[in-house]
Amino acid sequence: MSKSIIPASTFAFLREIRNNNNREWFNAHKEEFVQQQAQIENFAESLLQELNKHDVIETPSGKKACYRIYRDVRFSKDKTPYNTYFSGSYRRATKYRRGGLYFHLEPGNSWLAGGFWGPNAEDLRRIREDIAFDETPLRKIIDSKVFVASFGTLRGERLKTAPKGFDAAHPGIDLLRYKQFLLIRRFTDEEVLGPDFLKLANQTFRNMRPFLDYMSEVLTTDINGEEI
Repeated sequence: MSKSIIPASTFAFLREIRNNNNREWFNAHKEEFVQQQAQIENFAESLLQELNKHDVIETPSGKKACYRIYRDVRFSKDKTPYNTYFSGSYRRATKYRRGGLYFHLEPGNSWLAGGFWGPNAEDLRRIREDIAFDETPLRKIIDSKVFVASFGTLRGERLKTAPKGFDAAHPGIDLLRYKQFLLIRRFTDEEVLGPDFLKLANQTFRNMRPFLDYMSEVLTTDINGEEI
């Protein structure tokens, strides 16, 4: 049996942080944290290498992909100093490859996500105009068997009514109301700590490509296919 790239000790450490989220405990277990962080960086590096076999990622290394475990508590009522999860993201290369890729690893709450968390006003307008012109291409992607099996449905914050300037009776009004466009797949602890998680993670991100490629084309070309 192949060895898991994320050991059970990583989740055991995160459970300990959840129960002891203070600087005194963390400083006493700093060496253990460094060891577990290295495991996540190794996972992120291995995943980066796999992603670059079918995409082009400009994130330079797995270490650079990973986020800090230290929380910014300046504007938060929750003053606990540490996250209870490991996370990171990858940036697709050049303006022609849009959409971010994110991983979140936490006992009982692990998931991978991709898409557009906060599209700016101009990008959101372009997406909505394309949907209004013809929602069929996007509908075909999100209704495909692979998409539904991987992500269930398109997710993200939505307006309660039609966006300004768009017809509330449009057949694609359910899509026009989106303010975010997110693809999310959740994983059990057994899957994350199992020997095939790297393969599962890579395939999950690969299954996002039709959606990301569609969005990239919408955001980088005009209606005639000319570069914006």
